[in-house]
Amino acid sequence: MRKSPPTPPLHTDPHYHTPDPLPFNFRDDVNWKIFRIMSEFVEGFQFLAELKNEITFFGSARFNEQNEYYREAHRLATMLGKEGYTIITGGGGGIMEAGNRGAYETGAESVGLNIQLPLEQRTNQFVKRGMGFHYFFTRKTMLSASAQAYVFFPGGFGTLDEFFEIIVLIQTGKTEKIPVILVGNDFWQPLLSWIHDIVNEHVHAVEQEDESLYTLVDNAHDAFEIIKKSKERKYF
Repeated sequence: MRKSPPTPPLHTDPHYHTPDPLPFNFRDDVNWKIFRIMSEFVEGFQFLAELKNEITFFGSARFNEQNEYYREAHRLATMLGKEGYTIITGGGGGIMEAGNRGAYETGAESVGLNIQLPLEQRTNQFVKRGMGFHYFFTRKTMLSASAQAYVFFPGGFGTLDEFFEIIVLIQTGKTEKIPVILVGNDFWQPLLSWIHDIVNEHVHAVEQEDESLYTLVDNAHDAFEIIKKSKERKYF
């Protein structure tokens, strides 16, 4: 018969104190992280459900008011705001501020979906309605969830990441084909030429028709003309 392991001896020292258990850290527990992720998705979709005619702006947070792309983003948002469109941005500075500012100044709905960072990204003053996210991927989902057009101004790695993710979703049929507009020939044309010359014609990693998933324009007016033809949609 198998013997049970011996019971540890009891401490007889009256001054002995059993160590307190380590406090439970919710932030490090995978199960609680899942609930946090779920809550961001639920709250995010509920937040978006009340909006209509959404246009999402992407671009660098580093541009100031004197930057040509800031001014072009502000110009486009102003044109859209006067027509009753909702402008959605990442809620920060630069292009995001310019987009929210144009909507705010015309009395249109100005929405910011911000991200919580160790060095906190401030929400710009022109956001009328906002929501903060802990996870980048939940925020990215909300930025792409229901817009009827996506407008990409020049930006860094984050902007490029968001651009390629949207293109992949459309290319693979995970979302319907909607306008993806790139503003700024000087910035975008070298990248598009590389996609055509290397990715398409040299290594044949994409098809010719994939290059029709986005449209390059050089000013707010041309972007506005494309957006006017877009249709409202609900979630992917």
